[in-house]
Amino acid sequence: MSAGDRKTACVTGGNGYIAAALVKMLLEKGYAIKTTVRNPDDMEKNSHLKELQALGPLEVLRADLNEEGSFDQAVAGCDYAFLVAAPVNLTSENPEKDQIEPSIRGTLNVMRSCAKAGTVRRVILTSAASSVCIRPLEGDGHVLDEESWSDLKYVTTEKPPSWGYVVSKVLSEKEACRFAQEHGISLVTVCPVLTVGASPVSKVYASVPASLAMLSGDNAALGMLKGIEKSFGAVPMVDLDDLCRAEVFVAETETASGRYICCSFSTTVVVIARFLADKYPQYSVKTNLLSGELLEKPRMCLSSAKLVGEGFEFKYNTLDEIYEDVIEYGKALGILPY
Repeated sequence: MSAGDRKTACVTGGNGYIAAALVKMLLEKGYAIKTTVRNPDDMEKNSHLKELQALGPLEVLRADLNEEGSFDQAVAGCDYAFLVAAPVNLTSENPEKDQIEPSIRGTLNVMRSCAKAGTVRRVILTSAASSVCIRPLEGDGHVLDEESWSDLKYVTTEKPPSWGYVVSKVLSEKEACRFAQEHGISLVTVCPVLTVGASPVSKVYASVPASLAMLSGDNAALGMLKGIEKSFGAVPMVDLDDLCRAEVFVAETETASGRYICCSFSTTVVVIARFLADKYPQYSVKTNLLSGELLEKPRMCLSSAKLVGEGFEFKYNTLDEIYEDVIEYGKALGILPY
């Protein structure tokens, strides 16, 4: 591909789990990439970006979500801007100050740089399924789509685990949407569920350890998996490769607009435990997790019918396919023994 035909994309937060995989995929597709990190000299966090530079033109720039204008250089001249970086502070005593305000401020900071650049054809915001489905659900059989929003009154009153994160995702999405409309920016939002799979980064938090918790014996990570089931009424999953493909799909599909839920299927902790015990007997998975609080079957399903209806196809549609990918990654990271 000649430099003149090459599209340029900015991916924020290139040392993050999702962003690093997205950078890799875009480079493989022939894009020129600018990615941002808070400290480009921190090789412990950024060494994978050095390796990815072998795949194509990749520029690593310093930017901070809290600093007004610090993304100007990163999005200048870009066709697409993928907003993946977001503050995550799940243990804060003051979620308003440490999670919600920085999320909104950071999102709008990058959006302002996109408006200033004047070249950005589309902004792709990575939100989260927690902006869709945290709400009181009576009974079973709920199917939620992009019209659904988490109930902020319920969230701020009941304060379920990580409630500040939920509020930050809803408000950041809504503010980004308002800004995009006011400035004539084409904005598409992707709401991924629990995302697992192999990424170029060598340190992972949250989703990968949670998905491997019953094999690794990590009780804190298992607590997170159980917490997802309790909050969502299911454990909805997507492979990282499918999520990155969906992000590129909504960027490149001109008719794409609004929100897109990215979910391959919904399952439960109990079903995952039985699957893992059967498939990987060497890890002696404890299937006696069936304490009264856990679900036998999902009470809620997050529908990706909109995404699929517009022509996207998921590659990883079963636990078998998803875990094959993540088990090897878990071994490489030292979460699981070889």
